Amino acid sequence: MEPLNAADYERLAAERLDAGAHGYFAGGAGDEWTLAENVAAFRRWTLRPRMLVDVSDVSTATRVLGTDLSMPLLVAPVAFQRVAHPDGEVGTARAAAAAGTLMCLSTVATTSPAEVAEAAPGAPRWFQVYVFRDRGVTRALVDQAAAAGFSALVLTVDTPFLGRRERDLRTGFTIPAGTRVPAWEAAVGPGRTGTPQEMFSLVASDVSWRDVERLAADSGLPVLVKGVLTGDDARLALDHGAAGIVVSNHGGRQLDGVPATLDALPEVVEAVAGAAEVLMDGGVRRGTDVLKALALGARACLVGRPVLWALAAGGGEGVRHLLGLLRAEVELGLALLGCAAPDDVTRAHVERAAR
Repeated sequence: MEPLNAADYERLAAERLDAGAHGYFAGGAGDEWTLAENVAAFRRWTLRPRMLVDVSDVSTATRVLGTDLSMPLLVAPVAFQRVAHPDGEVGTARAAAAAGTLMCLSTVATTSPAEVAEAAPGAPRWFQVYVFRDRGVTRALVDQAAAAGFSALVLTVDTPFLGRRERDLRTGFTIPAGTRVPAWEAAVGPGRTGTPQEMFSLVASDVSWRDVERLAADSGLPVLVKGVLTGDDARLALDHGAAGIVVSNHGGRQLDGVPATLDALPEVVEAVAGAAEVLMDGGVRRGTDVLKALALGARACLVGRPVLWALAAGGGEGVRHLLGLLRAEVELGLALLGCAAPDDVTRAHVERAAR
């Protein structure tokens, strides 16, 4: 039977990926408490639909950072996609373009920015940035992305060191030989492979707010700061030139014990106070999850693991199908909530679930 939802794709991916790759993509840090909380948080909020609203013409379309999109759901940056399927980031880019939404390409992708741009010409795309200890490597990667038409940078700030991901330690996961990671090659030379820990050892641990300013000034592109969980850091991000905030705990893969992103979202939205757009990732599995995030102040959500599961199970076509399913869930959810468009969803449409 054709998959009906993200959970179906997750089951298929678990069957098709070997233990090392599955553990890398599925796992979190430590006891994986935050990993589980990201999903559980959506069950702590219930929707409050309004009746007798004209929803004969519902649209999921929205605008994020000045870009028109088919829905308030973007493709999050996910590393090493060709480890999951030969289509890799190229397949994901084509699927996002077909779905009318935006893909964010990881720094540690198995495809170059130019290849992604060539695969989906004219499609909106952002580039996720890790700051390397050798800032020259970072500048070169950002220059490549800008030359390939990437319209914004997403600076991930929660990885001064890689979180302790015990699934990877148990399986001894290593990027398979022959899998190219252009950013790694730029830093250490071609023809070498390694573990995620080895690759992330090249990321700088002295990244500061000055790097946000420098990245925006040097690239001329808007910079979103990804990895913010507090109002204080959200305000600092804006003070240092961020064009947007992504509330994120790296999918529960960094510091275990931090709050679910949905729980952190309201504090960040309040701190930003409309001065910039706030997005969030982590735990999104259904269109109704997106609606809850919108009601709590997010402009849009990014979805990562479900896209990876769909890629592993069905390549780029699987990703296209999944994004279509999620968009249909958002559309139906809007209609049943009594909203004709994402902008109609307000704080009044959710409440804390009864304990």
